[in-house]
This record gives sequence, C-alpha cells and structure tokens, in this order.
Amino acid sequence: FNDSSLARILTLVQDATTRKAKTEQFIRKFARIYTPIVVFLGIGITVIPYFLVDNYVFNTWLYRALIFLVISCPCALVISIPLGYFGGIGAASRAGILFKGSNYLDLMTKINQVVMDKTGTLTKAVFKVQEVESYDIPQDEWLPLAAALEAKSTHPVAKAVVEYANNNFSKIQVDALEEISGHGLKGEVNGKEVLAGNVKLMDMMKVPVNDGLRTIVDTIVIVAIDRKLAGYLTIADEIKEDSKQAVDALHKLNVKTTMLSGDKQAVVDNVAKYLGIDKAYGDLLPENKVQKVEVLKQDKMNVVAFVGDGINDAPVLALSDVGIAMGGLGSDAAIETADVIIQTDHPSKIATAIQIGKATTKIVWQNIGLAFGVKVIVLILGAGGLATMWEAVFADVGVAMLAILNAVRIQRMKF
Repeated sequence: FNDSSLARILTLVQDATTRKAKTEQFIRKFARIYTPIVVFLGIGITVIPYFLVDNYVFNTWLYRALIFLVISCPCALVISIPLGYFGGIGAASRAGILFKGSNYLDLMTKINQVVMDKTGTLTKAVFKVQEVESYDIPQDEWLPLAAALEAKSTHPVAKAVVEYANNNFSKIQVDALEEISGHGLKGEVNGKEVLAGNVKLMDMMKVPVNDGLRTIVDTIVIVAIDRKLAGYLTIADEIKEDSKQAVDALHKLNVKTTMLSGDKQAVVDNVAKYLGIDKAYGDLLPENKVQKVEVLKQDKMNVVAFVGDGINDAPVLALSDVGIAMGGLGSDAAIETADVIIQTDHPSKIATAIQIGKATTKIVWQNIGLAFGVKVIVLILGAGGLATMWEAVFADVGVAMLAILNAVRIQRMKF
C-alpha cells in the first residue's frame, strides 16, 4: 500500500504543510517577536501612568491594559494565514492539482513564462502508425526485426511500432541493444545489425538517406539492416482536447508559452502553429531542454514554470522556478522532482493552478489587512479609553472568526 498512487498522493499533501510560503513564515516570526513586546507594553500601560497622572486609579489602567492585550493578540494572523494557504492547497487538490507546499502557491502568481514538453503534455502520447514504406527488403522481413528491437524500449513511438507489428516477432532474439538518446535504437537481431530511429541516427551511422525522407513532416522511424536502408514508418500523435484552451488561457493571464520537444522541427512547428504557442523548438535532447530553460532564467524578470511528464524531463523540472508534472501518465522521476502535479493530465489545469495561487494570495492579504486594520482602530480607541472589553473581544476573536470564514471561502470558489 505504501507504494500505491493513493499513498503517494496522501504523503505529498501531508508534506505540503511543511513547505511554508514567505508570508506564512514572516507572520510566524513576527508573532514570536510581537507577542513579548505587546506583553511589556501592557505592563507599561498599567504602571507608567502612576508616575505621570495625578488621579491615578490602578483598576482603570489595568482594565485599559487588558483591553490592549486582548486587542493585540495575533490570533487572527497566526490562524487565518496558514488556513488561507491550506484552503488553497485543498481547493487545488479538489481540482486535481497537488501543490507540494504553500510557497509554490505564491510562486504560481509570479509566473510569466511557461515552457512545455510536447509528447505526453500537450499531446496524448498515443502514437499510431500511419504509413509503411519498404525499399529493397520486403516489409515482412524488416518489420519483425525492427519491432523486436523496439520492444526493448518504453518510448511511446516504439510502442506504436510494436503494436503495429502485432506480435509477429516474439521469438526473435535481440543482443547488444543500445539506446541512443534523441536518435533511436541499435542492436543485433538474428545476427544482423538493425538500426531503428530518426534521420539523425542514420547520419550518425553513415547510412545514406534520400532527400524525400528528410522532408517528411510526421514523426518517422527509419529502419536500416546491416547499414542498408530497409524501410520506414510514419507515426502521428494526437493533440489533447484541451491543449489549445490551455495555451489561450495562459495568454489571457499574460503568460508567454514555449514548447520543447525531441521531435523534428517540422512536427513541432505544426503543433505550435495549431495551438498558438509563442516559441517552439524541436530536435532537442534532454540536455538541450535544460539549456533552453537556462537561457530563459538568465533574465531575472522571468519566473519560469516547466511542464513535463517523462523521466528525461526531470532535470528541467528541477531547474525551473516551478516544476509541473503530469501525474497520470508521468514517470515517477518527474512526479518526485516536480513542485506541482496535475493528476488529470489536462494542460488546461496549468492556468487553473495559477488562478488558484492568485485567489489564495488575495485572500491571505485580505486577512492581513482586515486583522491589522481593525486592531489598529480599536487599539487607538482603547488607548483613549473609548473602547471596552466588548470591542477588544471583537477585534481579537471576532476578526479571527471573520478571517477564518474568509479563508474557507476559497473552497467554494469555482476554478
């Protein structure tokens, strides 16, 4: 049970309470210093007038000091502000978004750059073989060899090839398997060297590729046997239904969007144009994605969120100001590294997370303003002898209750 998804979600929510927002940390430190100061001021209000007032009445000044102490009690701040952040984390959880700490709720409000992976984030990562072409070697000879090689990989494109081959390769032995990141697979199958990957792999292995293959827009898996071109498969991925809605929502929040992908630039450009993404980069290896985010972070005005789902996205998730992982399809490494997890795999939830962060921050500052405003007014009245203990109790317990009710309000908001 400890390794189940439910247990991990519960652990993440519990751990979220240990990561405090800066506002929350400040209020705790403030209360630690503020409380003893107020106690000494209360004693001063009782004792000092003895030396300054002609008709000093101890009970009168003690009563004023007690009113001052009750008004000054920081309960409204100490209780309502953490509760505001808990409310934000709870509202996000209800929307299928897990924040690993209240500090990330604050950070979400400052994001002005969202960088997204393509496959599995904006697309469904459900690839289907669209077209198969053979050259000098018949398809029924090279396809089973390629499928046997691809069966050793967990990449979504490899799974599409395996599914298309329909298990006609189960008895084929694969040796000396090598996965070349961002390029494809190399291995020995039935005593033959088999290559399955993109144009970059063929160029690396000095396999001649005609110009027609280089101009194909779709994702392509080229197969070569003993350094001789055998054939290729074109594969297409489906864009998620709410991806365009997600990009439009981010633009409405004045957030710039960038897409990074290992797919070739032509495929990436097509997806970016359809979705309306500001900038798109293809043909990237995992380390290239890190470099692109590092360039964005060089501008100190940029607060960068990266959204990804794969194990190769983990370094970029760790580097970004806010790492957002797709929790349904995402790898364990991505989920562990990320600061925010979208359980439903819907990219439209990115904008929802920003909106929840802004709503939470707004409520927290409303509570700070309410608590300080009422306390200052009643303190002035109390110092002049105009406020009674009833007003003092309202300034403390009443304001605390109002602040708590305001904090709970976020649970009823629709995002």
